[in-house]
Amino acid sequence: MTTAAVPSQADLRAQFPQLQSGRAYLDNAAGGLIPVRAIQAVTEHLTRYGATNAMPGHRPGAEILALKVRAREATALFMNARPEDVALAQSATALTFRLAAAFARLWGEGDEVILSGLEHESNASPWRELERQGVTVRVWHARQPDMTMHPDDLAALLSPRTRLVAVTAASNALGVTPDIPAITAQVRAAGAWSIVDAVHAAPHAFPDVQAWGADFVTFSPYKVWAPHLGAMWLRPELRATLPWPKLEFVPQGDITGIEHGTPQFELLAGWLGTLDYLRDLGGHAELTRAALEAASGRIHELEAPVMTRLVEGLLAHDLVTVYGPQDTQGRVGTVAFRVAGETPEQTALRLTAAGVDVAAGHFYAAQPLKDLGLYPQGVVRASIAHYTTLDDIERLLAALG
Repeated sequence: MTTAAVPSQADLRAQFPQLQSGRAYLDNAAGGLIPVRAIQAVTEHLTRYGATNAMPGHRPGAEILALKVRAREATALFMNARPEDVALAQSATALTFRLAAAFARLWGEGDEVILSGLEHESNASPWRELERQGVTVRVWHARQPDMTMHPDDLAALLSPRTRLVAVTAASNALGVTPDIPAITAQVRAAGAWSIVDAVHAAPHAFPDVQAWGADFVTFSPYKVWAPHLGAMWLRPELRATLPWPKLEFVPQGDITGIEHGTPQFELLAGWLGTLDYLRDLGGHAELTRAALEAASGRIHELEAPVMTRLVEGLLAHDLVTVYGPQDTQGRVGTVAFRVAGETPEQTALRLTAAGVDVAAGHFYAAQPLKDLGLYPQGVVRASIAHYTTLDDIERLLAALG
């Protein structure tokens, strides 16, 4: 069932109090802004429950336990998954390191892992840790100058010894979007597993683990306009066999075993508030996968003209060099660039003084920026969200001079 209309951009922007500052916020790749209903959900949870834990023996504890169940179910809807296959914890990085700890108990000398050359270190450093067990780590480099991933280059690295291929669904530094279903199919045909980092992709197109064909998928709710949390999906037939470190009484394969410790219940409440915002954005009365798919489609509609103006405007600037794709194809609305005669930090400081907030640095995306010869200073990064306006982009372009 749908409501009469979806919110206009003006209406949805009004739900983000952070946008009322008058600044042009173009650092959405680092973290999204948060709608009022998510902020209220966090406040209401802390006001009502404080730090009360989930306990079946009393009413407040039972209510908090039910909150945790709802959050897992809703996250599963977001990923098009089953709740029992979805973990929630403080960050995607933490969950990935815990998964790596399980792999360290399975693999050793003679085993190999392949990392795409676009990775954020959260989907690279955990796998490099496996070198301590004798695992060989190889890099599937992106092809310059557009920094795209080519299947022939992956084929040259895959072997009967390959156990895992790690690839991002969208580069957090360059905005490049690899063809995930094609990559995971190629990896599966070679007899290996794949893990997809959807942290940067999720705000622009919600993940679909059924369509992607991966074995593991991570994303961060805080990049999707929620409080600081991380999530991971595990293919069910693998989940039951992975020996991650866990509390002794947790059954083997139980998803709570990889979550480690007490959940941040107030943040789970905030995430549910954000999902309610997304339900509304999609024009639906109930939170369903269809509602979230509608919201994801609406986000694409809102972002497309803004991304086009951002990319084309930066490419047309005489003093700007854009890295990665030189058009809007194969990317999300994240653009890495440098301005002639300035360091990235100098550019960012000049822009923020003019009320335009962008990022500068390497953003934990060490490999692609090393390959481009831009590490460690990095680049300037402008990144949009569905609430970004064309006026925000015009302010950026004007402030660049």
